[in-house]
Amino acid sequence: MYSRSDPSMGLIAKIQEHLPASSSLSFQSQTLVSALLFSTLLWLLLILLMRFVLKQLLSYHGWMFQQHARMSNATKIWVALVRLFSGRKPLLYSYQSCLPHLPVPSIQDTMKRYLESVRPLMDDSQFQRMTALSKDFERSLGPRLQWYLRLKALWAANYVSDWWEEYIYLRGRDPIMVNSNYYGMDFLYVTPTPIAAARAGNTIHAFLLYRRKLNREELKPSMVPGTIIPLCSAQWERMFNTCRIPGEETDSLQHFSDSKHVAVFHRGRFWRVWVYHGGRLLSPREIETQIQHVLDDDSDPQPGEEKLAALTAGERVPWAKARKRFFSSGRNRQSLDIIEKAAFFVSLDDGEQGMLGEDPGKSLDAYAKSLLHGNCDDRWFDKSFTFIVYSNGKIGLNAEHSWADAPIIAHLWEFVLATDSFQLGYSEEGHCKGALDPSILPPHRLSWDIPQECQDVISRSLSVARSLADDVDCHTFPFRDFGKGRIKQLRISPDAFIQIALQLAHYRDKGKFCLTYEASMTRLFREGRTETVRSCSNESCAFVRAMESRETEGAELLRLFRLAAERHQQLYRLAMTGSGIDRHLFCLYVVSKYLGVESPFLREVLSEPWRLSTSQTPVQQVELFDLVNHPDYISCGGGFGPVADDGYGVSYIIVGENLMNFHVSSKISSPETDSHRFGSHIRQSLLDLVSLFKLDGNSKKQL
Repeated sequence: MYSRSDPSMGLIAKIQEHLPASSSLSFQSQTLVSALLFSTLLWLLLILLMRFVLKQLLSYHGWMFQQHARMSNATKIWVALVRLFSGRKPLLYSYQSCLPHLPVPSIQDTMKRYLESVRPLMDDSQFQRMTALSKDFERSLGPRLQWYLRLKALWAANYVSDWWEEYIYLRGRDPIMVNSNYYGMDFLYVTPTPIAAARAGNTIHAFLLYRRKLNREELKPSMVPGTIIPLCSAQWERMFNTCRIPGEETDSLQHFSDSKHVAVFHRGRFWRVWVYHGGRLLSPREIETQIQHVLDDDSDPQPGEEKLAALTAGERVPWAKARKRFFSSGRNRQSLDIIEKAAFFVSLDDGEQGMLGEDPGKSLDAYAKSLLHGNCDDRWFDKSFTFIVYSNGKIGLNAEHSWADAPIIAHLWEFVLATDSFQLGYSEEGHCKGALDPSILPPHRLSWDIPQECQDVISRSLSVARSLADDVDCHTFPFRDFGKGRIKQLRISPDAFIQIALQLAHYRDKGKFCLTYEASMTRLFREGRTETVRSCSNESCAFVRAMESRETEGAELLRLFRLAAERHQQLYRLAMTGSGIDRHLFCLYVVSKYLGVESPFLREVLSEPWRLSTSQTPVQQVELFDLVNHPDYISCGGGFGPVADDGYGVSYIIVGENLMNFHVSSKISSPETDSHRFGSHIRQSLLDLVSLFKLDGNSKKQL
């Protein structure tokens, strides 16, 4: 009976009937071929079914709104099913086809949330006017724009990301230096070696080890911290071998499949340094020797070469025209190709940076400014990232923003710092380890033929860039009084705690509230990037007013503070799960432009300035760092320039249990802002918030 059973329910026989007739195949062979075809189709169907089920499971986000200790039975079953369908050893891009598409919120929900977000920033008459505008939009133009947007969402992998990349980044005609690019810092208290070439050798090797893992998809897929929920990995694809190409109307991103060299800049001269030889990656010691060759070369820059990189720091249209006119053929085209097709750009800076001298705080501020803009002519701001090496062994990077967001480059930077110090290491003399192959080609000096007319364009771009750079006021400081550990003891989200502290600090600094931008990610969805959390809420403003009135009792202050923190967490969860405000409104605005219709409501909303722009740099690979045995190996995080001329940019990183680093930026030309003053307000606000809990008996027990 068992020998006659057919698990295919007759499908193998059906396949056999449709096989082409062949005298060379016996009946048994035809049966075997049919069985193999059936098995293959069954296996493919099973894979597609598992992906479909996992996609449906990942479309559920109710788990995010439940407390971990109070997770419902349904959510526990959901977690078990996600674990079952996720597989054992997923590759970097394994989850991409299983991620859900970003949903389009309803017009009604977005209008409601928008009005709630601006209520604390408007008086009654202003709010009534804005309410009328929003109601008119919701009744008239809104539904039409929403229909087109939903139509796009049906076929696009993500209805926001392509427009966000194009219209927010690539179509911008202002300098990307300061305005768009951002930076990352070295270890705060440690420099593994004072030899610049050696530090470059190890870290360039580490960058390329990461690239090899990336190409082989050996990197672990990103997950929501503390969970098994995958995040989109699409942004990793253009990390290396990528360059932004200027255009007169819009820029473009050019990505190359591979590159065997890096472009190096030192004292106004450009070099191509090979990082592969005979099909193998050069050892750290070999790369050190290559870099030392560049450092030891005392040749002079060619005419126009020294300040050439300033073209990438100035306005985009002059650079686009100059590129088309002066760099489209001949040796200029060849040399520019070498830079744009390089794995990444390396800037060897003759200056010294870090916490130096009698005033380490001031030197840290100078370090931040150097990474953000340098001398405006010694970074290639169009490359996906520029790796910067200082003469005292300190390092850093400057990243172009359009291809990916800060957490992506931060993941790379964590790997590089950890690999440099804990995996590769240095000799007792501070040099890189590894053997030397004398047959490796030395670095190749790039040649240029830059006419005087092009040099004039370079000079004008440099003037624009330096005017912008000189106006930036940076302040970077570590906060060691307490950290994440103490905040968690208070049963408060560390991010909510810091955001409320920033609201309190801003109110003390300017005496008013402002529209606040906090970057949240939407990488729970395919090709997701960011969404805005509007951190200035009715609840946070109520708490700040009560705090500053000095008439509210401690228990009431704590109640208001917890309400503000819970509201912030709710806003953050909504943004992460596709129910934010700003990306929806932005896309509706783009649709209106395509249709050639004007919306007074959308025009006004999108022209509102973000006078406080904030972002947290997450530590994603905690396992790479041992802060118990190596407490000084702490990254200082990174920062960015101010978004508004009269506003602040604030970046922060929570490191371990007892440290938070802050990066504050503003413009010197604004009489309303001062980065050091605001930094002092942030520090005092953090201390004042934690002191509230000392007044509460329950919190005393926790502390």
